[in-house]
Order: sequence, then structure tokens, then C-alpha cells
Amino acid sequence: MTVLLITALILLIFILILYILYRYIFYSPNSRQNDDYGIKTAVPTEEMKEESIRLIDRINARKYEKVSITSRDGLRLNGRYYHVGDDRPLAILFHGYRGTPSRDFCGGANSCLDLGYNVLSVEERAHCTSEGHTITFGVKERYDCLAWAEYAASRFGENKKIVLVGISMGAAIVLMASELELPKNVRGIIADCPYTSPKAIIRKVAARYGYPVPVVYPFIVLSALVFGHFSLTAADSSKAVRKAKVPILLIHGEADRLVPCDMSRQIAAANPEKIQLHTFPDAWHGISYMVDNPRYVRLFSQFCAECLET
Repeated sequence: MTVLLITALILLIFILILYILYRYIFYSPNSRQNDDYGIKTAVPTEEMKEESIRLIDRINARKYEKVSITSRDGLRLNGRYYHVGDDRPLAILFHGYRGTPSRDFCGGANSCLDLGYNVLSVEERAHCTSEGHTITFGVKERYDCLAWAEYAASRFGENKKIVLVGISMGAAIVLMASELELPKNVRGIIADCPYTSPKAIIRKVAARYGYPVPVVYPFIVLSALVFGHFSLTAADSSKAVRKAKVPILLIHGEADRLVPCDMSRQIAAANPEKIQLHTFPDAWHGISYMVDNPRYVRLFSQFCAECLET
């Protein structure tokens, strides 16, 4: 009896550890996360913070239409559609981990609209008002990306040219989706500071915070399987891009301490014929737009012009 109790106690502790890891890493959302101003990208100056807030206010003040789709596993996913013109191309935007569209794309969305592109700003599963409670680091979100592209192609017609744009986890999502059968409307992909794979980024972040990776990572994998119902090894950006059929623009800050710039270099090396990589000296994670705005907008607009305006 004592042996059974001890065994049961050990099993209970084991399951509790897995659940705590799941809640900490994969569970979402929470009220702070859904606040555009509650989670600010780490920026080095107050001036950049003030500019971020100004851009957030600007995009939130623009007129938009609420739209939604149903994911392949039955979740209602929401977004905002900003209309510029019937004959204009469409940019579909995917934000980062536990971020919001208005926060993460405060610069990018405004730039797309200023360039004359319609914008579909997506609220990813388990974020904001979209359904779901598990972030899968791109494993399931890549199929949501495909669903949004199919929605846009169906709604706006076969002649509507589309570019997929992602930042941080959103960048990994659009790259993972590049190997899927995307609609022919999709003419290009832009990924700002993507990671190579869920496994790689989780191990990297765990090491950064001083956790013993060889010990902790297997528990994280199990927590994803048991409570999230997905495998961390089921998707990989650096492998997916080998099958990409459209050109890809990678942008990465060289001072990124969260997602190392070398991850973009690895992705670019996987398909040099389709991928061009531009790095930004002194730019932290996700703020290349702020560090050198003229260069960022120029690269962005040139790539979009080549993909969407020809």
C-alpha cells in the first residue's frame, strides 16, 4: 500500500510539473497579454517607446472591418481588415508570441496602408479575441495562416495579390506555411526576426534564463504533448522554406538576444535562390523598423513592389 501511495504521489508530482510548464509556456491568453500597451517590445530609448505608442494609437484609430474564419480544428479566429482600394494588393499580418496585432505591427501595418496596400491583421489562436488556449509555436498556426490566405483568395478573387508578413513567432508561422499549398494569389513572404524551429527557440530561451536544458526540455516536450496535444518537432522554418514557391524577405536585428540573428542566416542558407536576408546592426528583437526606419521601409516597399506590383 505504501509503495502504491508513493508511486501515485510521484506520478501526481510529475503531472503537476508538466501542467505548470504548459501553463507557463503554452497556455494563453490573459488580460495583460491582450492589452496593446501592456506588453511593450523591449526598446532601448524612451523616444522609441513614445513612437510605438503613437503608432499603436494611429493604427487603432483607422477604420476597419471585423472578420473571422474557422480553423481546421474548429476554432473561431478573428482579425481586422483595413481597406484601401479594390484594386490594391493585400498584406496579411501575423504577430508575435503573446503579442497583439496593433502592438507588434504598429509600424508595419501603418507602413502597408501608407504604401497603398489593403491589410488583414490577424489575431492568432489563443490571442486577443480568437479562440483557443494553446500556443503551438507555429505547428498549428501554419495551417491557420493557410486558412487566412484561402479566405482572402476566396473573398477577393484570384487576381488579388497577397503577401504574408510575420514578426517573431509570426515570422516563423509564415515561413512554416511556405511549404504548404498556398493559394496562387500569395506572391511573397516577409519574415522579421524568425526562429528556425519551436525546439530551437525554446531551448535557446531556456538556456538564456539559466535552466538546465538537457533536464528541462524533455519535460517541456511532454507538457506540449499531454496538455497541448501537439509535438514541438512537427514543424521547422528552416526545413519548410526549402519547398517555398515564392520569394522570401528576411529581416533581423544583429543585436537580437531573444531570437539570434544566426537563426535567420540558417533559414536563408536553406534556400538561397528564394530568400534574401538583410540584417540591421544594433537592432534588438523586433525593432529594426525603429532603428533604421528609412532602410526598413525601403526594403519592405521594394520587395512588395517586385512581388505585388508586377
